[in-house]
Amino acid sequence: MAAALRPDERAARIPPDEWTARVQLAACYRIFALLGWTEMIYNHITLRLPDSVSGGEKHFLINPFGLHYNEVTARNLVKVNLAGEVLDGSPHPINPAGFVLHSTIHGGVDGAHCVMHTHTTAGVAVAALASGLSQSNFYSAQLHGMVAYHDFEGITIHAEEGPRVLASIGAKQAVILRNHGLLSWGQTLPLAFAVLWTLQRACEIQLATQSMGAPLPVPEAVAAKCTRDALQFDPKHGGGQDVFDALVRQIDRIDDSYKN
Repeated sequence: MAAALRPDERAARIPPDEWTARVQLAACYRIFALLGWTEMIYNHITLRLPDSVSGGEKHFLINPFGLHYNEVTARNLVKVNLAGEVLDGSPHPINPAGFVLHSTIHGGVDGAHCVMHTHTTAGVAVAALASGLSQSNFYSAQLHGMVAYHDFEGITIHAEEGPRVLASIGAKQAVILRNHGLLSWGQTLPLAFAVLWTLQRACEIQLATQSMGAPLPVPEAVAAKCTRDALQFDPKHGGGQDVFDALVRQIDRIDDSYKN
């Protein structure tokens, strides 16, 4: 592990492409806080650094363990490799549970440049249902054929679970960790966000619907059509960038200290 550096020393060593990634990820942490997707100091959003910075190695940024999402900034994000080694002289620790799950996906899923994981009430509630996500609302219909499930094996601190996580996920970008919570990944941060927001919204609607009675199913053919028409997941149509940018502008109006 690299020796801890003073904040000014760390800042001087950050290349421009890495700084851009840091600002984007720090903004995303503030957006999660704005949306109420926090779990005290727990859970994670991780972002792989571009090859121009990592030299082709899979290095990624993760939040410093012990800080609330509202305290995350571009500078205090921690750069690690797949072995969990801190690469940027950060004085902050990282959460082993978050590192194991996220490093597994960054290392084993082609194109997983951003990984997001939450324990929202609606997400955990649906994850705890034997039937899982119900194809019964506008949002779940947009995820037809996109949702993977992984059975609960306890707190994700054991590396031997990794191959089973990867086998469960396959190539599906919306993941329900049974009895645990929600996860998404994407080729970009905005795309991962678009997938997670849609999954979270689907769970919220399902929670409300099932509190009133049995939901009305969406036919398979209609759901499949909805997914084909859901352009927010298509990189050719921005891949969620417009929504993410709008939320960043809102964060900037409230508190832009994440850029520090």
